Amino acid sequence: MALPLLLTSVLLILLAYRLYHLLRFRLPPGPRPWPIVGNLYHIKPIRFRCFAEWAQTYGPIVSVWFGSSLNVIVSSTELAREVLKEHDQHLADRSRSRSATRMSRGGKDLIWADYGPHYVKVRKVCTIELFSIKRLESLRPIREDEVTAMVESIYSDCTNPENTIRSLLVRKYLEAVAFNNITRLAFGKRFVNEEGVMEEQGKAFKASVASGTKLGASLSMSEHIPWLRWMFPLDNEVIDKHTAERDRLTREIMEEHTVARRKTGDTKQHFIDALLTLKEEYDLSEDTVIGLLWDMIVAGTDTTAIAVEWTMAELVKNPRVQQKAQEELDRVIGSKRVLNESDFSSLPYLQCVAKEGLRLHPPTPLMLPHRASDSVKIGGYDIPKGSIVQVNVWAIARDPTVWKNPEEFWPERFLEEDVDMKGHDFRLLPFGAGRRVCPGAQLSISLVTSMLGHLLHHFHWTLPSGVKAEDIDMSESPGRVTYMRTPLQAVATPRLPSELYKRQLVAI
Repeated sequence: MALPLLLTSVLLILLAYRLYHLLRFRLPPGPRPWPIVGNLYHIKPIRFRCFAEWAQTYGPIVSVWFGSSLNVIVSSTELAREVLKEHDQHLADRSRSRSATRMSRGGKDLIWADYGPHYVKVRKVCTIELFSIKRLESLRPIREDEVTAMVESIYSDCTNPENTIRSLLVRKYLEAVAFNNITRLAFGKRFVNEEGVMEEQGKAFKASVASGTKLGASLSMSEHIPWLRWMFPLDNEVIDKHTAERDRLTREIMEEHTVARRKTGDTKQHFIDALLTLKEEYDLSEDTVIGLLWDMIVAGTDTTAIAVEWTMAELVKNPRVQQKAQEELDRVIGSKRVLNESDFSSLPYLQCVAKEGLRLHPPTPLMLPHRASDSVKIGGYDIPKGSIVQVNVWAIARDPTVWKNPEEFWPERFLEEDVDMKGHDFRLLPFGAGRRVCPGAQLSISLVTSMLGHLLHHFHWTLPSGVKAEDIDMSESPGRVTYMRTPLQAVATPRLPSELYKRQLVAI
């Protein structure tokens, strides 16, 4: 009898709590929640599409109950401006799962930190020190090296007479660029040798990245129903083991850099060197240094590969756009040299292609959750303190009241109007906006544009024999970031003289 009585009591408490909210606050409309679980069973796996559908029914601001937690989803430019600009200070805290809290040691990094003195400090380190124009320019040779390594690898595979299938798994090459680039920028380490073999330290490092992603993405129902957590305890042993391995690997690399700096007296431009030399000036704990480095790894690996793969899929489906971009590259770069980042300003259409890809397929279609530190009003509705607020970037970028033919891949729209995508124009928010805008936005834009430019300049891309444009699976995999559900397969045909397919090796 005790258990049914306990369940009945809990149910009555939850119903009373829900009624309290309904009577005290004017909450945004939304689907009717069930007792205890709220709308958890209503939400489809591709959440941003599900929320966009609900916005068609309930309006651009929707209440969604994750168990006993109120989540407010906004899906319009005007409401995004209210969330990320007008009420930004009160909506800048971060909602963390138990695993994210434990792995970030209570938000001692940047991504999972609540808004406050610590966040302001580490944000300043990232903006002024790590992602400054001077530092990004000094590290440009690394990015160009890795992109030309990708070109060399694709050329080798597509011209290999033993490759009878001819089509290539595009994602394989993109992921290699993203991983090698970010590990070199952050740690000054390329874990893969010139023969394409990954060293042992690199294998351990990549396994740790995969483990962290898996642990961070695993959410049980108890995350949203706190009183159930005693039934679903967090596997602290697994998380602690992952964190210990991550820290061990990072300290090992930190020690290598410290020894090298003592020997030569030379401070490199890599992020790890910057953080170690700035540690005392900014009063950074070792936990924060490690957390910042891993924030960069996590944020900079998947998102770049995702953005380029989606854009390449659109280019294969739209030969007109591919040809127009290649004509611009041929006119500006020609066939006697390769593209470099200093050419971007002379390639407006290429930049529009990259921007259009990020509009249609933002790697993070729902912004990471913001938590209200105070009660505010959004769109005339009450957002109680403690509520979670998310911006549906994907829905805003496809809003027919804002964009002409929003479902069409049409880069020319950005020739007609230069729309900022680094947080100043709330119609296009692939990197967020306000206090939580991604500090590495410019780095990401540069790498995405460079990868696309080299892929288009060096190769003509077509679909495998017998495959039509409409056969390409343009659906997304579930998750916080949106890989293509079916990886893109395409045929690459070289366009330039063979001597232009060599990697531009740099040692920094």
